[in-house]
Amino acid sequence: CNTPQKEVVKIAAINPANMDTTVAAGTDFYEYACGGWIKNNPLKPEYARFGTFDQLLENNQEQLRVLIEELSATPHEAGSVAGKIGALYAMGLDSTKLNADGVAPIKEELAAINALATKSDVSKMVATLHKEGMAPFFALFVDADEKNSAMNIVQLYQAGIGMGDRDYYLLEDEGSAKMRDAYRAYINKLFTLAGSSPEQADAAVDAVMKIEKAIAEISYGREDLRDSQKNYNKMSIEGFKAKNDLLNWDVYFESMGMMDIKYLDAKQLSFYEGLSALMKNTTLDEQKYYLTFNLLSFAAPYLSDPFVAADFDFYGKTMSGRQEQQPRWKRALSTVNGALSEAVGQMYVAKYFPASSKEKMLKMVGDLQKALGDRISSLEWMSDATKAKAQEKLAAFIVKIGYPDTWRDYSGLEIKNDSYWANVRRSNIFEVNYM
Repeated sequence: CNTPQKEVVKIAAINPANMDTTVAAGTDFYEYACGGWIKNNPLKPEYARFGTFDQLLENNQEQLRVLIEELSATPHEAGSVAGKIGALYAMGLDSTKLNADGVAPIKEELAAINALATKSDVSKMVATLHKEGMAPFFALFVDADEKNSAMNIVQLYQAGIGMGDRDYYLLEDEGSAKMRDAYRAYINKLFTLAGSSPEQADAAVDAVMKIEKAIAEISYGREDLRDSQKNYNKMSIEGFKAKNDLLNWDVYFESMGMMDIKYLDAKQLSFYEGLSALMKNTTLDEQKYYLTFNLLSFAAPYLSDPFVAADFDFYGKTMSGRQEQQPRWKRALSTVNGALSEAVGQMYVAKYFPASSKEKMLKMVGDLQKALGDRISSLEWMSDATKAKAQEKLAAFIVKIGYPDTWRDYSGLEIKNDSYWANVRRSNIFEVNYM
């Protein structure tokens, strides 16, 4: 209040430079409000969309690049977190090794899928792929029980379709038909790159499309997925196993390391009953092709350039509208951030976000909470009982600013010089075990 007026720098809430006032607001409000921004920030070919948050991400990536390149250039103790970050980033940049390895990093897993002979074998392999970050048939994760947030619970969620949305498989419009054709070409390309004969690649395409279309038919649509009550189906593990025989559940949960769980939330409950019927209508060979495709498609971004290009041509160009692959350093950075996110964050805040900044923000939020509490107390339209509930809810807020008070321990994650995919695979298993 005592600052002389001449020292106050006013920042406009709306920057007129981001607008295009030559366009009438009633004719095209988006162009009127954002035309200046669009003109001054032309869409880069590596993006399908670009806004202020994408700009923020770009700036953040440059900061992380400097940080990680500094780590890579400095010797570190064996097994140190800094060493792991630098080693994984360097592996993502090593195009010579990636291209020399080709499909070799996943050869053993491909052979293991090809050797499946029984329902128990399939159940164990589904668990293996789930632990590695894939979602054949369905997805499994651990999160707060939606009706008791003090407890975590194992949750199952519909999944298993590579195009993401069921409508791509079911609609008969021209756009959906073209998308399916492009997807078929993508499946064929991956199997061909992995060494399959033309006949095997064609058979794989048919098997994958047959299974994924059947999964799409039993999947909840967007409207049903918005119904939180319909998507909450907590039950005993025994009750769930009795309702469907999709897999040998004892083998599956043992392979997941979850033999001790008593309850789960089955989310889209009828979906698993539909999957059980689907499995009875598919051959073992078709199931093996489907599981193989899950592995090939998930691993493709971490293999040689032809695999990376196939992945980008479908998911980047055809599905997302991007024209150009991101530079290799950005892709490697994304992988490191995914595998060692809190470790990268810890080093980031040490360089760019000091403890004093966190304390300043915590004080500000604390002041906001106090002001809100005072406002609730003074409300005339709210009863005393409701005020008490509102204050209770306000007091329960968990404030998270910048970074956690206790950092995660990554000592159990091995980063080795075998292959890029092997390290991604280990990091995903590490994440599932942590979950």
